[in-house]
Amino acid sequence: MIDHEQVALSNLNRQILHWEEDIGRKKIDSARTKLKNLNRAVEIETIAETITEGNVSQLVDGCDVIVDAMDNLPTRYVLNRCAIEKKVPFIHGAVNGFEGRAMTILPGKTACLRCMYRGPVPQEKFPVIGVAPAVIGSIQATEVIKYLVGIGKLLTNRLLIYDGLKVTFSEFTVNKNPDCDHCGSHAIKE
Repeated sequence: MIDHEQVALSNLNRQILHWEEDIGRKKIDSARTKLKNLNRAVEIETIAETITEGNVSQLVDGCDVIVDAMDNLPTRYVLNRCAIEKKVPFIHGAVNGFEGRAMTILPGKTACLRCMYRGPVPQEKFPVIGVAPAVIGSIQATEVIKYLVGIGKLLTNRLLIYDGLKVTFSEFTVNKNPDCDHCGSHAIKE
């Protein structure tokens, strides 16, 4: 787990690994404690850093899967590009209000995050209603398990959208963009 923030009151409506007494504590420390209390045999590595272009490669070194639990698109793009470069599956999940989205990216095989989201990158964080991350997080966990075990049909080249206000799921095909600046012919090589 990688996170540089401390638990804030505003996190408690959607982040179940933190409780009121954790306010002010590092999120990774609070999360590690709760997860260890659930299963003492689980091994948890935590890193208290901000994910940047400069450190992302080192941070995800040795990972089998990258799970996107970011609250902003610029950091998602940093992870997306790194996943492509390292050929590590990237399980995307995003929430905004009562809506959530999920998609699985297999570098070199499927459309990536940048294929889907084009144009300028918004810098703001998105408002979140606590139930939306629960739904999307469960879908992401399911995708990780299916990928690691090698069963089922992954959400590749498909964007699943959850609308909590209507309680509906929609699915859209996402085509790989041959000119994508992350995974296509226009990819910026470092």
